[in-house]
Amino acid sequence: MTPSAAGSVSVEAPRDRVKTRPRSPAFDVKLFLDSVGLGREVGKFQAKEAVFTQGDPAKNVIYIQEGGIRLTVVNKIGREAVVAILGPGDFFGEGCLAGQSICMATATAIGPTTALVIAKDEMIRVLHKEHALSDRFISYMLTRNIRVEEDLIDQLFNSSEKRLARTLLLLARYGKEDLPQQDISRISQETLADMIGTTRSRVNFFMNKFKRLGFIEYKNSDIRINKGLLTVVLHD
Repeated sequence: MTPSAAGSVSVEAPRDRVKTRPRSPAFDVKLFLDSVGLGREVGKFQAKEAVFTQGDPAKNVIYIQEGGIRLTVVNKIGREAVVAILGPGDFFGEGCLAGQSICMATATAIGPTTALVIAKDEMIRVLHKEHALSDRFISYMLTRNIRVEEDLIDQLFNSSEKRLARTLLLLARYGKEDLPQQDISRISQETLADMIGTTRSRVNFFMNKFKRLGFIEYKNSDIRINKGLLTVVLHD
């Protein structure tokens, strides 16, 4: 007890009785995307193995931890088109969050690939609850939307040589601040031709040209992309 200014006595609460609620640990986005848990599991896929097929039930969002995925679409007459090549840090299968009941594309592993498979309900729950993950996911989707627009402009206005150079740089993650530039697994020239809308023979001609100029080099089963390839994209 201590005397107050008016001569009365005030009672101080014992310090050991004042309890503070322990803070819950901050949500770790990287840990969530790198580990298994409720509604999420890690899948390992070999080269050319399908993660899901066009027409399958859409029920998971998938995050690539290692490796790469090719997304393809087949039309009614059986013609196949490559719509995207994805790598570490990319999501796919997100259409289920927007009400898609079936997969609109086929996802195939380019090489040995490790991916976190997140159930639709769990992804919705965490996006609503954890702002760190929702911010990361929204940022990714906006960036990919910009990429789709750039791909369309590239397809409409640039030569097949420029389109090939840009595709190789994108596959190598060139210019991405959060991921270092990396070698890419060898992709068939037929696949590259499908991606940029030209023939395999044209891709073969340009790949040989890029190699001769030192813009690319073959390293075992990978392709190393040198930054000099950027000059092909920037050249008018």
